[in-house]
Amino acid sequence: MPLGLLGLSLLLAVLLAVHVVRTGREMYWLWIILMFQPVGGIVYLIVHVLPDVFGGTTARRIKTAARETLDPHREYREAKAACDDTPTVRNQSRLAQAAIAMGRYDEAERLYFDAAHGIHAEDPALLLGRANALLELNRPKDALEVLETLGRDAANGRTPPVAVALGRANEALGRIAEADTAYQWAAERMPGFEGLARYAAFMARHGRRPEAQEALEEIDKRLLKLRGPFAKEGRRWRDLAAKALAEG
Repeated sequence: MPLGLLGLSLLLAVLLAVHVVRTGREMYWLWIILMFQPVGGIVYLIVHVLPDVFGGTTARRIKTAARETLDPHREYREAKAACDDTPTVRNQSRLAQAAIAMGRYDEAERLYFDAAHGIHAEDPALLLGRANALLELNRPKDALEVLETLGRDAANGRTPPVAVALGRANEALGRIAEADTAYQWAAERMPGFEGLARYAAFMARHGRRPEAQEALEEIDKRLLKLRGPFAKEGRRWRDLAAKALAEG
């Protein structure tokens, strides 16, 4: 690195280190800034300084994305600490969501089960969360029982996310007609790409390749209009559908 740039990098690192101390940030940022010049300083600027200066939704998204990249387990640790300290239904649900994001489905299912008692026994968010965890654990029969309980709630038990879970459970149990009805209903109503992608994957798995290909093309058409995190999320679901078509 040229001497001038090295000097600027050191000056930036010192200024950011002062910012860390004065604003009470976590001390590990000092190590990141000083050991990984200038990249560490740039990351700190994105995570802490720019959001403080500009505020707003976009800045918060940048901050969240940077934190998740640097420390993907942070939300789980913080949720677990909160739950251990105060095991409320809200904290249990937060920890369950963090556990699912890390693929810890056994833990998530247990947390949702423990939370869904008393006045929360039929809480739609807890029941759907548990059903999805059960599906990931390859326990579709148990998931279907939970979803049938949820289905008794006319207002919250008949939503696109519930229909997707019903489709997955019924398909895993060999109830193809019921699965088709649920997937199709969700695909027509669910915002985003999950409903259509899961329906496309279902059709690919069950000998309906032309329809699955048509659904995949519709996903590709929609993706062309998106940018940023929405496009990234859409591509994730698009890949699920494309994989099923490739394997079918």
